Amino acid sequence: MSFDRNIKIAPSILAADFANFGAECEAIEAQGADWVHVDVMDGHFVPAITFGPATCAAIRPHIKGVMDVHLMIAPVDPYVEAFANAGADIITAHVEAGPHIHRTLQAIRAAGAKAGVALNPATPINSVEHLLDMVDLICVMTVNPGFGGQKFIHSQIDKVKALRAMIGDRPIHIEIDGGVDPTTAPLVAKAGADVLVAGSAVFKGGSVSNPDVYGKNIRAIRDAASGVYV
Repeated sequence: MSFDRNIKIAPSILAADFANFGAECEAIEAQGADWVHVDVMDGHFVPAITFGPATCAAIRPHIKGVMDVHLMIAPVDPYVEAFANAGADIITAHVEAGPHIHRTLQAIRAAGAKAGVALNPATPINSVEHLLDMVDLICVMTVNPGFGGQKFIHSQIDKVKALRAMIGDRPIHIEIDGGVDPTTAPLVAKAGADVLVAGSAVFKGGSVSNPDVYGKNIRAIRDAASGVYV
């Protein structure tokens, strides 16, 4: 993974057809997805339960690019190695998920993955100020984690701006997760984000048998974020 700040669209398979994950991953990549975002939820840190390392291992052969695994689980540390072994390129843990996030980030890197840290909407950016040399990605939650299809929380735009200033020239991605669509994408891109996670905004109206819709949806988000209105 080489670093750049170009806009990257990372469809969340939380919005895909659960019975057809492999084909869905292939379809979104063929239609222009840059990363594949995997939302792991445990029914403890967040209300919903989704999937674990076995699912990641099963879809990995169907993903040519980056598998971006977002752990909405607590504790995190006992599962880092399993997700790394399942082929995660990036493993993101929540700063709120445990008392030793620095140790967690060390474990992620030691397992051979890029390390990400996620911030819930109420969590201030100073919680990661002393982690900037430990992370490759900071995920700003623009909804409360745990469910897809929620409404974008606009107060997070100022958080992204402040985070971008704090990062400076460090090679750290700013990822946005929650409520991303062609309306909100340009707001967060202008604030300094470069990775946009989108679930329903990518998958709505399409399917493995009708994947062109995925491409249209991905292009609409990318064009909006890049300032190209078509």
